[in-house]
Amino acid sequence: MDYKDYYKVLGVGRKASSDDIRTAYRKLAMQFHPDKNPGDKKAEDKFKEINEAYQVLSDEQKRARYDQLGSAYSNFRTGGGRPGDFRWDDWFQQQQGGQQRGSVNADDPLAGAGGFSDFFRTIFGEAIRNSARGQGTQQQQGFQQEVQISFQEAYEGTLRQFQKSEKKLQVRIPAGVKTGSKVRVAGAGPEGLDLYLVVKITDEDKFEREGQDLTTTSTLSVFTLILGGETEVETPTGKVKLSIPAGTQTDQVFRLAGRGMPNLKDPKTKGDLFVKLKVQIPKYLSSKQRELLEEASHIKF
Repeated sequence: MDYKDYYKVLGVGRKASSDDIRTAYRKLAMQFHPDKNPGDKKAEDKFKEINEAYQVLSDEQKRARYDQLGSAYSNFRTGGGRPGDFRWDDWFQQQQGGQQRGSVNADDPLAGAGGFSDFFRTIFGEAIRNSARGQGTQQQQGFQQEVQISFQEAYEGTLRQFQKSEKKLQVRIPAGVKTGSKVRVAGAGPEGLDLYLVVKITDEDKFEREGQDLTTTSTLSVFTLILGGETEVETPTGKVKLSIPAGTQTDQVFRLAGRGMPNLKDPKTKGDLFVKLKVQIPKYLSSKQRELLEEASHIKF
């Protein structure tokens, strides 16, 4: 069995930050995604490899374990050892305090578009299996896999396709999910355990969110506040015009009913969208404009 260089797979250095790893993963996953390369077996295999690398390097504990193995393997090769002679099981038992490693014969948990490699199962398989068995409640007995979606997909709901052995699974992620939401796929994990897709919204800072309610900011001229007018507001379904009454105060918040996130249990029911006003002050004024504003500054409130 060959050593897998997950850092090389993602094209990052060994000291790469979590953000660097996430950025590299997203770029490569988009490039090699099966939906963009239909029928391309090489692209599908590359996508599986990318997902496996990210599964390890994005997890603090797995990455630390992998780095320990990398050091041991590097020392072995530096000492003249041949790649095929490295004793993987011996290294594993040393990490486990000499305990015998159990075999993993069941189907692998899904990783994006396919199962894990022999290398991954040898290094992480038993730890993952024990983690699933050690959960406190029956509902949480299963395997977890991060699935990344956009804010728009969270608002509308979306589909993700996975492959388990020779079978393709299409999983619906419902409208209204948030980062940390778990979508259960019954029996899709090893030994018939459930697979939990843990949602990660990649651009969740697009709107502030509290429950089903959303908050956004709209920038407008100070003169629009004084004289009244319109401002353009970003909503999950596109931009809308918001009427601003004359004399609007800077701390005023506008509520757009029913333009928030869908309710998970009842997608037709949506929260509200709150609009905070951000005032833009002109940097440059003509002499005439300054004169008029100085005159207006004497207005009594």
